[in-house]
Order: sequence, then structure tokens, then C-alpha cells
Amino acid sequence: MKKTITLLASLMLTVGLLAACGTSSQNNNTSGDKKVLTMATSADYPPFEYVNTSKGGKIEGFDIDLANAIAGKLGYKVQVKDMDFSGLIEGLKSGQADFVLAGMTPTPQRKQNVDFSDIYYTAQYMFISKKGSGINTLQDLKGKTVGVQLGSIQEAKAKDINKTIPIKIEDRNRIPDLIEEIKAGRFDAAIVEDSVAKGFLEKNKELTGFTISDKADEAGSAIAFPKNSKLTTKFNDELKKMKANGELQKLIVKWFGGVK
Repeated sequence: MKKTITLLASLMLTVGLLAACGTSSQNNNTSGDKKVLTMATSADYPPFEYVNTSKGGKIEGFDIDLANAIAGKLGYKVQVKDMDFSGLIEGLKSGQADFVLAGMTPTPQRKQNVDFSDIYYTAQYMFISKKGSGINTLQDLKGKTVGVQLGSIQEAKAKDINKTIPIKIEDRNRIPDLIEEIKAGRFDAAIVEDSVAKGFLEKNKELTGFTISDKADEAGSAIAFPKNSKLTTKFNDELKKMKANGELQKLIVKWFGGVK
């Protein structure tokens, strides 16, 4: 009986060691030969990223094309993960994604938590409202309810405006929600990036908008990575090449009509 128990224990130890070796080898291969990168985004921001319902809910847009182009040059495929914009930074920090491409501006606060590439696109703020609302300048926003996307650079801009022009700030997770609130009369206006706003204005003829033309109010977009990620330099190098050889401009023309 004792011999049987000893033999059984020996066999179990051997199996355990083999399993451990197999697991270690598998983990090493996974970490060393990773070929699929997870890109986190908020797919409510056309033409940067949006859900194409005519293609079975496929996520498309400028950022998607840019991610696939850069990752492809580095030998990776991209898996897109749709999240609320306000959760993208935390998702990146917690390891839910390898990078974020979502028209994100590299603010000083965000730079404390993640690393960024160079700017790949620059846009302006646009203030959307109903036609006939009388909102045509910043001063016209006084006392009005202004919608912003939660966690966005536009939210920070609204708070900045509120320092000199009293406004009531309301936030929502998704851009389409802001548009619907304006149409329903619950918001007087909303702040959206101009390249994104143009698409919504084309679909909603009852809405209008104006932009801030001051260069100081332009918002640039960059790719975000976890702190000290090896991908940051690799992606940035390819981004610089795409700027130099015209590939980036071709994508801009495709999605924005060459406005930049």
C-alpha cells in the first residue's frame, strides 16, 4: 500500500512538473511572439471611428485604417475593442488594451498616466446648436446648457469657458447622445471636434454650428500607450515615415476630404 502511494505521488509530481514546463513555455511564446494587438477606442466618433451598421456592425474609420497600417508594417494584426471614451485611459493602464486610438488629445493630465505618439491629426472645437437658437458666438452660450462627452478634451474646454462665461455643463458617454439631447431641447448646445461635427450636421439639417478659429484652441490627436511600452517608439517611427511619404495624407483625404 505504501509503495502504491509512493508511486502515485511520484507520478503526480512528474505530471505536475511537465505541466509547469509546458505552461512556462507557452507563456514565453505568447509574450515573445504576440501577433495580435488590442486597440481600444470609442466607436461613436465618425469619421475617426464608428459602427457601420450596413456592414454588420463593423467598426471603421480613419483611426482604424491608421492602426491597421502602422501595425501591419510592424508585423501585427489589430483587434478593436469598443469602450466608453471616459474609460479608455484606465483600460489601457489595467492591461485591457495595447494602445488607444480614439482622436485623443495628449493633455498634461493624461500624460501623467500614459505615453503618447506624435500628433497625427489636428482639429478645432465646434459648437453645435439648433438653427435659429441665436447661438453663434461664445458669448451667446451665457446661461445655456452645454453638452460634452465625458472625459473628453471638450469637457475640459467647457470648464475653461465657464470661468469667464457662465454655462451649465452636462456630460454624456457618447457623441450621438449629445446630438439627441440638443434635438430634444434638453441641451442648448454641445462642443464636438469639428471634423466629427460635420458628419452629424450633414445628417441633421436642423442643426448648425460654429468653430473657434484661434490656433490656441486647436486640439491635436495622438496614439496612447501604457507607460514605458516598447510599442510607443515603434509606432511613432512608422507614423513619421507615413507623414514623410504621404501615406498619412492619403488617409486624411479619404476620411476628411483633404481638409488638413
